[in-house]
Amino acid sequence: MPNLKLEIEYNGQRYCGWQTQRKTKNCPRHSRTVQETLEGAIKKITHEKVVLSASGRTDSGVHACAQVANFKTRSLIPPDKMLKALNAFLPDDIVVKKVRIVSDDFHSQFSSKSKIYRYFILNRPFNSALLKGKVYFFPYPLDITVMRREAGCLAGRHDFKSFCASGSAVKDTFRTIKKIQIKKFRNFFDNSGVLCIEIEADGFLYNMVRNIVGTLLEIGRRKRKQGELKRILFGRNRCLAGPTAPAEGLFLCRVKY
Repeated sequence: MPNLKLEIEYNGQRYCGWQTQRKTKNCPRHSRTVQETLEGAIKKITHEKVVLSASGRTDSGVHACAQVANFKTRSLIPPDKMLKALNAFLPDDIVVKKVRIVSDDFHSQFSSKSKIYRYFILNRPFNSALLKGKVYFFPYPLDITVMRREAGCLAGRHDFKSFCASGSAVKDTFRTIKKIQIKKFRNFFDNSGVLCIEIEADGFLYNMVRNIVGTLLEIGRRKRKQGELKRILFGRNRCLAGPTAPAEGLFLCRVKY
């Protein structure tokens, strides 16, 4: 049975995250997920009920530039034709960018070496009609130099319990951040700057990126003292860190293998 690897782009605004789940009231949007939408399209093409394995879950409202998923199928449809067929059956806010046959032992999650997330912040006094839902509008002045200096302590292997969502059942909260960068660039529509916080790690805890971003924004507003991020990290207590930044600014940008 061929093992097909998909690279997927999606706008998470209308979805209750990646993973198929039972109908609950916990999702503020609705119960439709990216996974079940894709699996439905695959079933129409192959007439098989498959379960997609993804590189990782994305939460409700989170976007992806290059989510990776794989599935095994009895279908012998060539990858190029599978790509066209999938996009014909998918809604316009989910696009499969690549389909290829990989080795039988490839697994989107367990074969990955690292993931790169980017969090986008529109930092100016007024919002954007065109970027709404794709960036976090944050109208308060930020000291980017201080944010960069403080963020440096997160690089390396640490216990990130302080940045893990409360109530998470994960026992091992150690992760390795390989790179963390904070940069500004001009957006496509005008000359206003968008702030991007990019983090590459070998894995992420639940809400880890959004909790780091929420804390860095408090640091940028000078609501926290110099060196406090390091104290939060080693405090291993979620109550010490800042608020969870909203989902709409977060993108899964790349998965490395």
